[in-house]
Amino acid sequence: QVQLVESGGGLVQAGGSLRLSCAVSGRTFVPYTTGWFRQAPGKEREFVAAISWSGGSTYYSDSVKGRFTISRDNAKNTVYLQMNSLKPEDTAVYYCAAGPPSSQHVEVVSWYDYWGQGTQVSVSS
Repeated sequence: QVQLVESGGGLVQAGGSLRLSCAVSGRTFVPYTTGWFRQAPGKEREFVAAISWSGGSTYYSDSVKGRFTISRDNAKNTVYLQMNSLKPEDTAVYYCAAGPPSSQHVEVVSWYDYWGQGTQVSVSS
């Protein structure tokens, strides 16, 4: 089993920044890909970013490319999502997830095996 706990969410004005953290515990010796997803009220959960186990490969949705940066520190079992130039449309609950080490389907919700409880990000205009 793998447990994930997100933190770092909050309320920020448009143009501001936040850094989300995802602390991973449990079977941390098993390689896994980590993804960030978000879900706004009344909308489906959507892919935001993902990073390979080594950190050498990163993936972003078009809507956040150039504004968000995903990174990981395996020594601390933590994955980060640095969010800059935030927009009101970025408002959502943000979830981190762990999946197989292959990055074949990083954008697919069902590909991931473990999920955190989510952290709210609200961006005011």
